[in-house]
Order: sequence, then C-alpha cells, then structure tokens
Amino acid sequence: MRVALAQMNPTVGDIAGNAARIIGWVHAARARGAQLVVFPELAVFGYPPKDLLLRQALVARNLAARDQVAAQCHGIAAVVGYVEREARGTGLSNAAAFCADGRVQARYAKRLLPTYDVFDETRYFTAGTAVQVVELGGDGTVRVGLTICEDLWNDEQFEGRRVYGLDPVEQTAVGGARWLINISASPFEAGKQHRREHIFAQQAREHRLRIIAVNQVGGNDDLLFDGASVVVEETGQVVARGPAFEEHLLFVDLSNPEPEALVSYPERVESIRRGLVLGTRDYVRKCGFSDVVLGLSGGIDSAVTAALAVEALGAEHVHGVAMPSRYSSAHSLDDARALADNLEIELRVVPIEGAHRAMEETVLPHFGDRAPDITEENIQARIRGNILMALSNKFGWLLLTTGNKSELGVGYCTLYGDMSGGLAVLSDVPKTAVYELARRINATAAEPCIPENSIRKPPSAELKENQCDQDTLPPYEMLDAILEQYVERERSVEEIVAGGFDRGVVERVARLVDHSEYKRRQAPVGLKVTSRAFGTGRRMPIAARCS
Repeated sequence: MRVALAQMNPTVGDIAGNAARIIGWVHAARARGAQLVVFPELAVFGYPPKDLLLRQALVARNLAARDQVAAQCHGIAAVVGYVEREARGTGLSNAAAFCADGRVQARYAKRLLPTYDVFDETRYFTAGTAVQVVELGGDGTVRVGLTICEDLWNDEQFEGRRVYGLDPVEQTAVGGARWLINISASPFEAGKQHRREHIFAQQAREHRLRIIAVNQVGGNDDLLFDGASVVVEETGQVVARGPAFEEHLLFVDLSNPEPEALVSYPERVESIRRGLVLGTRDYVRKCGFSDVVLGLSGGIDSAVTAALAVEALGAEHVHGVAMPSRYSSAHSLDDARALADNLEIELRVVPIEGAHRAMEETVLPHFGDRAPDITEENIQARIRGNILMALSNKFGWLLLTTGNKSELGVGYCTLYGDMSGGLAVLSDVPKTAVYELARRINATAAEPCIPENSIRKPPSAELKENQCDQDTLPPYEMLDAILEQYVERERSVEEIVAGGFDRGVVERVARLVDHSEYKRRQAPVGLKVTSRAFGTGRRMPIAARCS
C-alpha cells in the first residue's frame, strides 16, 4: 500500500482555504498512486484555534468542510484532522476523520489533552474515550490505529513521570493495530526533533507497531511548526522523513519502506534560522501585510533581523530606517548602510537630533533638579519608535522589533521605544545565539551580508556617551547561561549559585527578570524557538514578590 504524508501549512480559521488545499492534495496523492493520504492535526480548522472554537458558526463550517473533503475521497482514503461537535451538548473534540468511498467512515477523538507549556486543550476539548482501528486494502489485511499528537508522546517527555492514567498507543495495539497513524501539530523548538523521534522509536519497539507521524508545518502567531514527518519501523528505525520547515507530500510504500527516502534534519542553528524565516513569512502574510520596516542601528540584532526578513519576504519588501542621534558613532550609520547595500534593501536615514532637542526643551523643565538618568536615554528610543510607527502607519508596513531574549529577559529595552512593533523576530533568541545566527547567515550566503564590524564591535544602545551593554549587564555568555537556568529550567537562585555562578550576579539577574514582567506583557508577539519562551507558554504574575 502506497501512503502519502501531507505536511501542510494551514491558516487558523480559514476553513474554506484549508479545505480547498486539502482537496487539492487528495487529488495530487491519488494521481501519484497513493491509496491513503494523511493530513495533520486540525488541518481543516488550523492549529492552534484558541477561542475561535467558541464561535459555533466556524465549528459548523469546519464540519461541512470535512464532509466536502470526504466527498472527494474516491479511489483513495484520507485521514484528516478537524473539530468534532459531540452528539450531546455543545462539547468539542479534537478529532480525526477516516474518509473513504466519498464519506466519513470512522472518527477518532484525541484522548490525551495537554495543558502544559503553550497548550490549553482542556479549555476547549473533551477527551476521547475509545480506540479506533480501521482496515485498509480490499482484504482488510492492513489494520491501522488512529491517534492524535499527545496520544503518541504519552509520558516519555516527562522523563518517566506518569502524567496520564492511560496509554492510547498500548490500547490501540491491543485493539489489533499493526500500523499507527499519528496526526499532529507539534510546535518547534531547537533540539526537539531528536527527542521526538526517540519517543516514537521507543513506542514502536515497545508495542511492535509501525508508525506514520504527520506533523503540521508553518507559523501561526508565536508558534512554529517544522513538519519533518516520519515513518518508523517496529524496530524503531526511521525509514522516511519529510523535509523540515516546508510543505511536502511524502510517499511511502508500507510493504517496503526504503531507508534511502530519508532526508536529514537541519542542525540546531540552521533549524532556528529556518524556523524564524518561516515564522516571519507566515506572520506577515497571514496577517495581511506584504512589507516590513525596521530600525537599523548598525548592530548585530537589527542586522540579523533584516537578513532573516529578506530571506522570508524578498529584499523589495524590507525597508530599513537609520535614526542617528548625537550619541551615534560614525560606524553605526556606516554599518547600517553597508548592510542595506549587501541585502539590497531600501534605507532611509532620519536624524533625530531636532526631535530630541525639542523633546528635551519640552520635558526637562519639569524634572526640577533631578540628575539625568535612564529617563533622558529612553526619550531617544521613544522618538525612534514614533518614527518607525509613523512609517508603518503611512505605508501599511509591519514594524519588526529587533530585541533579543537576553535583553527582554532583564528588561534592557524601552517600552514604547525599541519595543514598539508588530512582531519580535528574535525575542526568543539569546544574544549569544544571535551571533551564531549571524555567522551562519554569512556562511551560507553567496556573499556575506552582515558587516563584520557589526559582529565584532561591543554591543551598545548608544543612548549616552561611550555606552556599552556590558556597562550595566554581565557578559552575555554569563547572562545567557544564567537566564537559561532561571527561565527555561526554572532553577532557583541557590541552585544556580551552586553551579558555580557569582551570587551577586545571579541575584541581580533574577531580580531584573522578575521585575521586568510588566514590560514583556506589553511586548509584541515573538517567535518561539526554545523550550520556554516569554509569552504564551510562560504565564507569570506581574504584581508579585518572588525575588
């Protein structure tokens, strides 16, 4: 039996558009000899749908679209993710439909509903209670069990800790399945694919099952989905893998899956780069924009953001703005110009000295005899934010912010200044990883595009004379190591200090992280690439005393 794994990139809520694309892929799979085509979790509705599930009209349209897809399934069967309305009441299920002979032949409701990290599925869905095994082929010799995402992950990602009271894979195997289909929308994070395949291989070996795991691809708000769908033999060997970060129709012969169909998964830094490019492209396009604008300071963060935006959208859709002040060094403008020339993007130079002086003349008399401090520095950042937002409003360009995770973590950013914008491309990328991305971008380009001076020079906000980030922050290598422990691993100050870090530095970083929550709550949407990003998956109180 020839099966097609359809890695598709749905748009959340675009029921008609998603259904049309699913039907197109059904026809394409059938034309290439497939007897079965498998689509990702909630492919009809898009994942994650969040409170759109409260709109009953959308749920009804999704059910009608499911039936439209089923009606096209002649000479081929399909497994399609959608939202099911329970027979009793108004409850919903995260469901899979097995479609054949022009109609829905069987339904399966997801049994394990995750509520950790970015997931909140029990808010919307009722857990399924039954195993679903379907027969393929005229003689029914291929018995396939249906599961959805978390059903296959069961417990292993929690390092052996029992989280759920049942194992859907075990029950499906007992129900007679020899193949297991798992449709998923598993969000990307750097390094996750290895863990994902390890879990699948372990499940295949333990239950003597062959596994077909189809994953969504694309960006939906802050979440990225990397595809990389796999077929796993009962020995645990991965015998087929779809490409990462792109739509693809992967074909596998179940009677003779060939290992040579395997494609490699990109290494860590490259996977982050591809994820950010895909996430930027999808966020811009799915939100109805065509062009973006960003401030170019000559520094590493804005350079990497611009390079990723060009890769995502094309140079003609990226607009840079340099806004020198009295504190800007000559090399800042030179490096911004060099970057714009290398990327072949538009660069506007808008000096802010006049606006800066006017603002000082307006507000300084009201400061009395108080000494200058960060207040005066932030005035410049807010002027720049106003200029960028004005261009965004006038031309309909989406403003990209350029701050990284290290800065956002400790609040080294200005509300209504450099935090102004619609998408924070690097907000989950630590500063040290930004440098890795810059080197990767230059190494893979036909000609290096990020100026070497932007990579080598000490980072600076240039809001006062001779300013450097390290005047107020620990070295980024140290800061990022502490933030990784404190934010991603939720280690205490005592645990981090025990690992060899200076107590004073750790206490200060922890205090800055905790006290900057109010800023992060007002930050634009950021693209998640680590195990724990600021945003959806990290829900901290603002008014709290914890450090």
